[in-house]
Amino acid sequence: MNNDSAATAPAYHRHRRFPRHAMDARIQLSVFRDGSTISLWGRTSELGQDGVGATLSAELKVGEVVSMEFPIPVPPYLMKVRAIARYSEGLRCGFEFLIVTEEQRQTLRRTCEVLTSAF
Repeated sequence: MNNDSAATAPAYHRHRRFPRHAMDARIQLSVFRDGSTISLWGRTSELGQDGVGATLSAELKVGEVVSMEFPIPVPPYLMKVRAIARYSEGLRCGFEFLIVTEEQRQTLRRTCEVLTSAF
């Protein structure tokens, strides 16, 4: 990223604790809205130890909490986690994981290491 784009990048990009890595996988989400649970699906675009970016089948609002699941390749594992929408622009969203077990944290760390070395 050059200095010009860093100056104009949204705050969520500048304040991440961990870098994001390109990853394409199907993602399923559910959100409780207006008294009922809504199911969404989409594709991940990036993964970090503390969150994921995705393009979804419907819009979410910043601050909405979702339950999500998506496969990660190391080892083949279905990640199930709750997350909060920190960014939403149209169908593109950025999520921060809320509660992650130690096993999930280690799996995310290993996956990010593999994704880093893959490119």
